[in-house]
Amino acid sequence: MSAQEQNQTAFDVIVVGSGAGAMTSAVIAADHGLSVLVVEKSDKFGGTSAISGGGIWIPNNPHFKRIGGKDSFDKALQYVRAATAGRVDERRLRSYLDNAPKMITHLETKGRLRYAVADKYPDYYQHLPGALPGGRTLDPELFDTSLLGDELRHLRTPSPSTLLMGRIAWTARDAHKAMAKEHGWRLKVMGLMLRYQLDLRWRRKTRNDRRAALGSALVCALRRTLMDRQVPLWLNTDFQDLIRDGERVTGIRVKRDGRELHLQARRGVILGAGGFEQNQALRDKYLPKPTRTGWSATPPGNNTGAALEAGLAAGAATDLLNWSWWAPTITVPKEEKPRGVFAERAFPGAIVVNGLGRRFVNEATPYLEFVDAMYRDNGASGGKSIPAWVIFDAHFRFHYAMGPLMPAQVMPDGRLRKEWLNTVYWKADTLADLARQIGVDATGLETTVRTMNDYARTGVDKDFARGGNVFDRYYGDVNVKPNPCLAPIAKGPFYAMRLDAGDIGTKGGLLTNEHAQVVRPDGSPISGLYAIGNTSASVMGTSYPGAGATLGPAMTFGYIAANHIAANHIASGN
Repeated sequence: MSAQEQNQTAFDVIVVGSGAGAMTSAVIAADHGLSVLVVEKSDKFGGTSAISGGGIWIPNNPHFKRIGGKDSFDKALQYVRAATAGRVDERRLRSYLDNAPKMITHLETKGRLRYAVADKYPDYYQHLPGALPGGRTLDPELFDTSLLGDELRHLRTPSPSTLLMGRIAWTARDAHKAMAKEHGWRLKVMGLMLRYQLDLRWRRKTRNDRRAALGSALVCALRRTLMDRQVPLWLNTDFQDLIRDGERVTGIRVKRDGRELHLQARRGVILGAGGFEQNQALRDKYLPKPTRTGWSATPPGNNTGAALEAGLAAGAATDLLNWSWWAPTITVPKEEKPRGVFAERAFPGAIVVNGLGRRFVNEATPYLEFVDAMYRDNGASGGKSIPAWVIFDAHFRFHYAMGPLMPAQVMPDGRLRKEWLNTVYWKADTLADLARQIGVDATGLETTVRTMNDYARTGVDKDFARGGNVFDRYYGDVNVKPNPCLAPIAKGPFYAMRLDAGDIGTKGGLLTNEHAQVVRPDGSPISGLYAIGNTSASVMGTSYPGAGATLGPAMTFGYIAANHIAANHIASGN
């Protein structure tokens, strides 16, 4: 720690965490002329946001309007009301919908952030009133990481699954074009690979792409925006507890460089430190069983719930502690964390079964609902759905990706790591032999495959209506008829991969009001304390309305919190 940092222990606002929501709140507070400190537990900035898709769900956003999109506050409110089903105070819903477009406009006009509308990315619940077939999700543009200078070494490394060939940056729009095999997808992929290879000056420094994409682009742009404002970010600074003066929160206690520091927050503390998914004891206490930290797709050692426990000690109310942002995951040996399985479940020619060899859900359903179905079927089947198994054949293997397996046309089995066989994937010449290897009922699996092959021919999934709505079809293969999400499983060898009941963070946390203030069980705010992102109970309740419905609210309530602190600062005359 520098001498200047040792002497500076008082700030107007202290932000705990360095994810997208946390850094957004710091930018807004700084733009109000407040002194701000950001503290981060790990040696990397960006939090879980850095390894995410980076999309933000912003209803009624200006990007969609500029291309002629039709959305409105009232239509979005109708949709989130239906999605949250009365579980969330409507004042919080209205606050989110009102401020989200303002937040992104501020960050784009006054900062380094740049987004584009994903006009084809549908809301997740197409059956609910107010849903749109696209336009509410914004996708980050690529960011030139050379703008970070030496700070780049502190960026949390993106997950290989978010990069083309595990190395090349691409937007979610580019990835969708390739995965759905839309017209021109091969030229797009070749162009991205050529751009990477021809960046010779950068290649001499590193194999990493000069450009950041998805969540990495988001946090890089926010970090550069903080650097422009000279906002300090202290890494390796472990939040321990809140400091209170009576009922008011006045600062935080941290450990840094082996020393305990008491940091004063004159105007407010904003907790944006993530959830508790990496704390097994808290998982055992709150989440449905079985549950494992090792199934989570978030960075190990982070998001251990310190902010939640500090808020509880200060008298905070909580909600949704038994929920996560569920996503099925695949564990890959020697990788830091499991990989989430998001798009691949919609590709035609793969099914998911339980230990009885039976399907239990529409494979293309949103990932939160997918794992929720795993838990529900696990209870109904006597513990046969966790883990679940994704099954596909040689045709699927040749044409499509699944988890770490790139299509065999670019990564044949002979090029896969030998230790992956019977750990990441299982392979057999017959379905019966495959079932024996993975402990699944062979008769049940063979019956299910025959049934699905009939559905593939007719294009109608009579059990779960897979491919029956625009969201399902978003990642389907547009070249497959009559249903882009259905194809027969008939050509050996056959493959299986294990799916665990994973997550991309916990969903429950400290209860907040429409100003992002942490509240007590009686609804009164705890003075000086704010919570955003996964430290707070989600404004989306138990739902996941669209891609970016985690980061969008985190950033928006970061914006709201900083504005509320600034407004109170002005009102007090200081």
